[in-house]
Amino acid sequence: MANEAENVRYDMTEEYILNSRGSKLFTCKWLPDCEPKAIVFLCHGYAMGCSISMRGAACRLVNAGFAVNGIDYEGHGKSSGLQGLITNFDDLVTDCTEHFTSICERKENANKLRFLLGESMGGAMVLLLHRKKPTFWDGAVLLAPMCKVADDIKPNQMVRSVIAQLARVIPSWRIVPTQDITDVAIRDVEVRKEIRSNPYCYTGRLRLQTGCQLMQTTRDIEKILPEISVPFLVVHGEADKVTDPAVSKLLYETASSPDKTIKLYPGMWHSLSYGELPENFDIVFSDIIAWLEKRVIVEQN
Repeated sequence: MANEAENVRYDMTEEYILNSRGSKLFTCKWLPDCEPKAIVFLCHGYAMGCSISMRGAACRLVNAGFAVNGIDYEGHGKSSGLQGLITNFDDLVTDCTEHFTSICERKENANKLRFLLGESMGGAMVLLLHRKKPTFWDGAVLLAPMCKVADDIKPNQMVRSVIAQLARVIPSWRIVPTQDITDVAIRDVEVRKEIRSNPYCYTGRLRLQTGCQLMQTTRDIEKILPEISVPFLVVHGEADKVTDPAVSKLLYETASSPDKTIKLYPGMWHSLSYGELPENFDIVFSDIIAWLEKRVIVEQN
């Protein structure tokens, strides 16, 4: 993201942790040079990592006075595991829950508000983290959340059936027939080049088991939309060809949360935190930061 760190003063630290399955996971945190207003936990999208696709978001949030923490899921970013392979999405949810909860339970964070922010598949992660601990989080920001994969992206029913059968035998095969997600998700051509040259970004075809897990996850989330009770802001580009803006509208209309806001941006694509045009980042993050700060002010009063 152009000029993402301009005028930003913060401390960034990186650390590897082990999950319950013995896998090494990359974690990172950004701290402002003042007492944080609240803590924001990042959930990145498919094939990316927090210090890659969400670093711009982190910089903007830190510059606004928030502490930011992130983790790369197994098989993603700088974490261990076969790149692009999701064996069990629930395991990733458990990893995030355990890491984020451990941070919240530290003495210095005991009285701080806790927010989740997730993009695309990270939006699905946020909703499942909320389901796991319905009253734990103070708010959620969802950027083009993966509540349902757009029909233009997912394979047809017959192909999905074949994929499910094959995944039981050869789960890591990269043969799922989909469009190149980078081309349809990332509007900025230079960012597309960055992704394709970054060894921590997975740009191969969707692996069989990953495809099955993503489809199952979206089916699960569609069923729980009425149970979403956390305060949330959902933002979505109306020109998104990866996740359907209509499903974000459905989330907004269906969720039981009494505190919910939706922002739809004409002409914007899927990746609102990393792949959009620079001037659009200002619009999106102005809305996000204003939403977060309003809730901090309410809590303080």
